[in-house]
Amino acid sequence: MKTVKIGGASGYWGDSAMATPQFLAEGGLNYIVYDYLAEITMSILARARAKDPNAGYATDFITAVLKPNLREIANQGVKIISNAGGVNPAACAAAARALVAEAGLDLSVAVISGDDLTDRKDDIVKHAPGDMFTGADFPPPDKIASINAYLGAFPVANALSRGADIIITGRVVDSAVTLGALIHEFGWARDDWDKLASGSLAGHILECGPQATGGNFTDWEDAGDIANIGYPIAEITGDGSFDVTKPQGTGGVVNVGTVSEQMLYEIGDPQAYMLPDVVCDFSNVQITQAGEDRVHVSPAAGGPAPDRYKTCLTYQDGFRAGLMLSFVGRDAGEKARRFADAAFERSRRIFRQFNAGDFTETSVELIGDPSREVAVKLAVKHPDMMGAGIFLKEVSGLGLATQPGLAIFSGLRPKPSPVVRLFSYLTPKSDIEITIDVDGAAETAKDTPGVAFDPSTIDRPAPPEPTGKADIEVPLEKLAWARSGDKGDKANIGVIARDAKNVPYIWAALTEQKVADRFADFIDSKDGASNVQRFLLPGSNAVNFLIDAVLGGGGVASIRNDPQGKGYGQMLLDTPVAVPEDIAKALS
Repeated sequence: MKTVKIGGASGYWGDSAMATPQFLAEGGLNYIVYDYLAEITMSILARARAKDPNAGYATDFITAVLKPNLREIANQGVKIISNAGGVNPAACAAAARALVAEAGLDLSVAVISGDDLTDRKDDIVKHAPGDMFTGADFPPPDKIASINAYLGAFPVANALSRGADIIITGRVVDSAVTLGALIHEFGWARDDWDKLASGSLAGHILECGPQATGGNFTDWEDAGDIANIGYPIAEITGDGSFDVTKPQGTGGVVNVGTVSEQMLYEIGDPQAYMLPDVVCDFSNVQITQAGEDRVHVSPAAGGPAPDRYKTCLTYQDGFRAGLMLSFVGRDAGEKARRFADAAFERSRRIFRQFNAGDFTETSVELIGDPSREVAVKLAVKHPDMMGAGIFLKEVSGLGLATQPGLAIFSGLRPKPSPVVRLFSYLTPKSDIEITIDVDGAAETAKDTPGVAFDPSTIDRPAPPEPTGKADIEVPLEKLAWARSGDKGDKANIGVIARDAKNVPYIWAALTEQKVADRFADFIDSKDGASNVQRFLLPGSNAVNFLIDAVLGGGGVASIRNDPQGKGYGQMLLDTPVAVPEDIAKALS
């Protein structure tokens, strides 16, 4: 049976460049794929392009990936697919072509564009769509930094069919760089929904790099040498099933827990994971150990592609500033709080002198022992850069007037930074024309129309029923793995039972109300339970929670210590779960 081997080499812009040499040393890969883009990355790249028309792409892809490895890539015939183009894929492709020419290699470079809608801002404003999640009004046009639709995988397959060796895209969904290769290799059609969903799942496992091979893993001790952690390789067959492994001789670990955590990472409803090419259902996917550092993933299910593209707009909404410092000695926590109050009050006095308005938000978070030693994070938002800067100056000015025991890591004073918010809406597929340019030969195309998704068609699995008397409490971590992540102001927590027999007791203990209570201090709502949705995945013995309005705006719109909810899974793992005596005894 034909197998396609794909390595996932990058999870975000800023990831290590160690994966490409790993894969080339391993040999035998057909493709290496790179994911660089997150919503906030798009706004950063948009600001870079505004200053320099030749900027706006992930420069690391050129300097740290292609330049040192291009000749070996050509020697092995491995194809490269990356969304490094950001908001300027043409400039990224030009840089790649220059490297190819300089090396005297015969490699074809393709660029896929059409996702960037920023130039159509005035037309979009006329329709002023509301936010697809919150219903919020369209943001002020003069504050908009970027507008990008999430394109799918078929343009990637088109470029491969026309002989491209290196493909550079703008904003596509993260999994599209993998799915496009599989569509090309296996000839999957647009209505092969189960296969498209399975290929998307393979891409989802690969898209965060070493998070599938021991990174951020609940049982972190098992990951071993993370300094040499191996990046994931998926070996996919034509029915959509695949194995996950990693290069020989590398650190990390590949097991049911690492792969299951990644499957649930940053998803919402697992039976309606919506992508441009397919609506995925991961609820019955089975994940099994197939050998040392090798995990088998069964095919997923899929449904017709939706009729619209998710479109993400980023816009500036004032400025933020913050820093961390520490206090030691008696009543360290109280010292920190009084210091914060004084910094806010000093700043407000100056605001009144300049008629500058108040902070829009403040944050004080303490970590440590309040009685003897704490680290304290102070952060603020203000409509103007001047206001954020005043706060930083007054914090510094309090250094000689404060309570004893203050310590600040030396260095330059922090600077204010823009608050960038995310606004999501839907764009009809018919409104977007996609261009696939292979070495100057450009073709344009529009996606197939798709159909409107009807959530009432979802057949939910029956809740699991406990079979024994549960009267002994154990920590959730004894029973399950967990991984959490973010999408805008939403957080998800995937909980995967270590054994199928644990699922009924986890389900009984982790109700929507219980999870809401656990995160009540973070949820921006008076009725926290209404912010939590719970989903069952029987195939992987898992439960996924989606929590709304829990990240203080999320990303760089938030001034919280954990603006992306990365620690939420660890917080939930402390929850006591009642189990029968036989399960409790087996854990000891």
